[in-house]
Parts: sequence; C-alpha cells; structure tokens
Amino acid sequence: MLRTRIYTALSFLLLFLVGLFYFSPVFWMTLLLAIAVIGSWEWSKLSEFSLSGSILYLIFTVLIGGELLFILSRVTIVDPYTTQFIWLYAIALGFWLLAVPYLLKFNVLLRNPILLALIGWLLLLPTCLALFQLRAIDPMLLLGFISAIWVSDTAAYFTGRKFGKNKLAPSISPGKTWEGVAGALVAVCIYALIWNYLVVDKTQIILYVPLLLALVVLGILGDLFESLMKRQAGVKNSGNILPGHGGILDRIDALTSTLPVAIFVVLLFFTI
Repeated sequence: MLRTRIYTALSFLLLFLVGLFYFSPVFWMTLLLAIAVIGSWEWSKLSEFSLSGSILYLIFTVLIGGELLFILSRVTIVDPYTTQFIWLYAIALGFWLLAVPYLLKFNVLLRNPILLALIGWLLLLPTCLALFQLRAIDPMLLLGFISAIWVSDTAAYFTGRKFGKNKLAPSISPGKTWEGVAGALVAVCIYALIWNYLVVDKTQIILYVPLLLALVVLGILGDLFESLMKRQAGVKNSGNILPGHGGILDRIDALTSTLPVAIFVVLLFFTI
C-alpha cells in the first residue's frame, strides 16, 4: 500500500512538473479542464446526485470551465496580470473565509442540489483559473505556492503524529490536531523566509510571509471541508482514480481553498 502511494504520488508530481514547465498553454488548459471534470464527477457523488444529474453536471462543467479557461488564455497573452476574473477569486475568498467556517462549526448538512452544484463549481473553477493564471505570470511562483501547501501538509502530519494531543475537529477529521497546525505554521514560516531570500524581491517579504501563513490556515479549511462532505456522504475517499490516494478532490482539497486566494492577493499587491 505504501509503495503504491509513493508510485502514484511520484507519477502525479512528474506529470504536474512536466505540464507546469513544458506544456503549451493549450495542453496546460486541457490538463486543468480534465482535473475540473474528474473533480466535478467526484463532487457529484459526494453530493449524491442521480446518475442523470451527475452526467448533466459533468457536461455543464466542461462547457463553463472550458469557456472560462479559453477567455483567460486569450487575455493572459496580452496581460498575465489581468483582473478579468478577480471577481470570481473574490467570491471564492468570501466563501472560504465566511461560509466554510460556519459550515464546519455547526456541521451543516448540505442537501440542496442547486447549492451543492454551485459550491462544487466554486471549489473547482476558480482553482483551475488560478492554476492557469499563476503559471502565465510565473511558473516558479505557482510552484512556490503549491510547495508551501505541501510543506504545510507534511509538517502538520509529522508534528501531529509526534506531539498531537488536542484534536482540531474531532467530529470531522479526528486525525488533525492543534499541534499539527502549529507545526505547519512554523514550517511554512521558515519556508517563506527561505523562499523570499532565494527568489523574491526583498521588499515584498512583508507581504509574502503573512500570505503564506494565511494559506496554511486556508489549506486546513479546504481539507476539513472536504472531510465534512465525505463524512456526510459516508465515504472514505472522494474517488479511486489515484491508487493509494483516493480521488482528485482528495489531492487538491487544500489547493481549492488557497490558490484562488493567492492569485487574488497577487493581483492586488504584486502587479508590475
């Protein structure tokens, strides 16, 4: 099982890095749309849509996601820092800062199919647009943000296993602890300082450190929200497309809550 998880993770990482640095914009857009489509299928299952409802949701995801990515691909050719979709990133930010904490605190049971469909798109579409636009701005910038999430997840896991005693959300995700959160914050703070020293303009450290620390908290919210949905659906994983890991949503849950916020902040404060 461990060997399978490692092989799957390495294969997924290799595909991502090849796409990030070598795919043309068209192929990168195709990869992102494929992720959105698979994620939407998994979301339809978590939302317990009917088969016909799931297929219809899939079709609309292809149409809406494809159109949004096409528009973004055209405008980023002229200006990678375009604010064409900043409104969508702002809506995603509001959802993660206001709606999700409420849903988690009160363990709200979501049943309305229209609301669930909109939430699914709000998870997937801004994330795909952020992945496309951040790559258009600078592939290393996108890799830096995603690496911060990986550092956070890894530090939280090992710190939680070693020192974890106080449960973060026992009714939603019993394995997460406050000690793990603390370990993630410390690790990402160190990462932010190193990243700033090696890559980023030194005058921007005042923004990058708090941004990356905020992404740690948002990443945890994304993880917890998906755990809430899986618990309500009575499943362990969102899917089984990735052997040893589960589904696409299991792997990008933290990215859905962080990358739209990251690009929103970049467009507001880091434009040149």
